[in-house]
Amino acid sequence: MVILKGGTRPPWVGLGAAVWIQIASGNAYNFPLYSHSLKSVLGFNQRQLTMLGVANDIGENVGVLPGIASNKFPPWVILLIGAVACFLGYGVLWLAVSETVHFPYWLLWLSLSVATNSSAWLSTAVLVTNMRNFPLSRGTVAGILKGYGGLSAAVFTEIYSILLHKSSSNLLSLLGIGIPILCFCMMYFIRPCTPASGEDTVEISHFLFIQASSVVLGVYLLSTTIFSDVLPISGRISYTFIAIMVLLLMVPLAIPVKMTLYPSKKSNSGTLDKSVKSSDSPVQEDNDDKAEPLLASASAATLGNFVETDDSYEVAMLLAEGEGAVKKKRRPKRGEDFKFVEAVIKADFWLLFIVFFVGVGSGVTVLNNLAQIGIARGVHDTTTLLSLFSFCNFVGRLGGGVVSEHFVRSRTIPRTVWMTCTQIIMTMTYLLFAYGINGTLYPAIAFLGVCYGVQFSIMIPTVSELFGLKHFGIFYNFMSMGNPLGALLFSGLLAGYVYDSEAAKQHGLALVGSSVSCLGPSCFKLTFLILAGVSGVGTILSIILTLRIKPVYQMLYAGGSFRLPQSSSH
Repeated sequence: MVILKGGTRPPWVGLGAAVWIQIASGNAYNFPLYSHSLKSVLGFNQRQLTMLGVANDIGENVGVLPGIASNKFPPWVILLIGAVACFLGYGVLWLAVSETVHFPYWLLWLSLSVATNSSAWLSTAVLVTNMRNFPLSRGTVAGILKGYGGLSAAVFTEIYSILLHKSSSNLLSLLGIGIPILCFCMMYFIRPCTPASGEDTVEISHFLFIQASSVVLGVYLLSTTIFSDVLPISGRISYTFIAIMVLLLMVPLAIPVKMTLYPSKKSNSGTLDKSVKSSDSPVQEDNDDKAEPLLASASAATLGNFVETDDSYEVAMLLAEGEGAVKKKRRPKRGEDFKFVEAVIKADFWLLFIVFFVGVGSGVTVLNNLAQIGIARGVHDTTTLLSLFSFCNFVGRLGGGVVSEHFVRSRTIPRTVWMTCTQIIMTMTYLLFAYGINGTLYPAIAFLGVCYGVQFSIMIPTVSELFGLKHFGIFYNFMSMGNPLGALLFSGLLAGYVYDSEAAKQHGLALVGSSVSCLGPSCFKLTFLILAGVSGVGTILSIILTLRIKPVYQMLYAGGSFRLPQSSSH
């Protein structure tokens, strides 16, 4: 039984709560903060450490199970599973780093995978729910939510530096206990709601308000992190920094508060037809918070029969078949709802997967080795590098959603154009990393963070536009596996081996595998040259994909706004 919350306020309550869950779902970005402790306390070499980084990315991005579960269970169940995984996985890591219990390497690898797999469950729950609650603004919603996910590293870095005094064991205990508590507090508000059937200026202004507040939060986090590293600050000021950060995270909840205190008397957008039934299960709605009249007939016309009753569907099909207009069991066209087995035989599906794999797989290699890259270049404070990457990752995620949404509506330009642009920039950035030119470390990390974030904010709405929202959870999580696959190939098998080989040469060791550090640009030079070549190939494939799907976007956005195509009968 699918229960939809009616009215215009509940979707915004869910979006405000989703911001907090998205911050929690970024727990996998904390690996650079405690990776040095794993290496020093447990005596791991760089190859072992990079393989733990692969476990970190596999857990974060292998979300096929959450994708399947999102179509079968309510969001609170998905969040509950994520909370349990977080508690168990980070609990084992805390026991190991605090030297309370000695665990074998394989168990730590598995525990880290389980811990970061909570990210997949949390992110799937909020992303699928909110994409369905705002189906006509999916690019904007994806950019906002993934933007806050990108800011999570800066949020945790702020807490790690100020409240936890840069203690890895305290950070792991916070992740293992704090995130489950947050999930229990927010799971009630993350729920399916009746989506609006059209766009109005009020909704646009609400999205702009959230985007502006997230930008303020990002600038604040970056500036306070740098400020606290450069100048000594007192405990009272430190706690003030944290308090302001919490207030900025609560800003999105001001929208439902405003809608409660000053309810609008009418809405141009209306809601979807509340008398409709799903073909799979009946739908029931709560009767509270219904401020607008139900525009059933108008919404059906506006959305192009996005949701149909069983009776009207059967009548339409009988008429169409009688006139010879349609055939039974025809395959869906791009833009309609696909099943997973129907999508995987499409060339566009695999082109999008490979392009995303190249973009995020190469980018996550830098993220997983950020501490070692900094040390090799003479920068020993990882917090500043991670905060810079996190902020620019946020800018890319939020900006990618905003920019792609504007151009796809105004000029029907496919979103993947921006993946092409960013992969060109990534190619040049990897060359900067490879040759280690003085003064380029921070700009290179900034550019890479922006490009890395754009990949997420473009892939999410693109896969929903090409293959529909009905099975979006499965598609999104399958695409996300490009991240751990890239981490395994580029970080685990390539970067770790190259680093240890260079370290062995520098220290005159006969065998690769010691825990000594490598210094100089040669530590990752070969790795970055290969990544530059891979990004060049990704650029070419992205251009091919863009040309192939251009007609789809002309169909979906021909009138300047998104049109939901009628689902095929298959």
